[in-house]
Amino acid sequence: MAAFDISSWKDLFVASAGASAALAGLVFVAVSINIDRILKFKGLPERALQTVLLLLSVVLVSIIGLIPGQSHIALGTELLVEGLVFGAAIAMLLRRSLPPRSSPQSWRVSRMVVMATGTVPLIIGGASILAQSGGGLYWTVGGIIFAIAAAVGNAWVLMVEILR
Repeated sequence: MAAFDISSWKDLFVASAGASAALAGLVFVAVSINIDRILKFKGLPERALQTVLLLLSVVLVSIIGLIPGQSHIALGTELLVEGLVFGAAIAMLLRRSLPPRSSPQSWRVSRMVVMATGTVPLIIGGASILAQSGGGLYWTVGGIIFAIAAAVGNAWVLMVEILR
């Protein structure tokens, strides 16, 4: 079944590792160009780090997916641990970077939802692979897609919105 056959996913992992690494490099450039402005806004340095961590998590998930000869237990455990570690770090940074309570509730909720969609599917994917039940690597791909999308959204804020 494709959801649990890692060999079927090699090309996707190669592509996502390269794309997310390139995007992480661009985020570093954006942050270095706008560092003075970023440091003036409460929560924005944390948001920059969230962005880098989202992209780094995709790179690591992709590298883990490319390790040859792994059992489903090794792969599931590695993906689950990676997802939990990065998810916890991103959640902690999210708490510190959320807009103030006086801001519209929709801003806070949308930021939480976007970060969750980039981290939670990676955790579910790892657990699903371990259990050999559920969506398996399809969950992981969902996490990859949403992590990249969330990171690109944050990068836009760090490069463009901060200048307005």
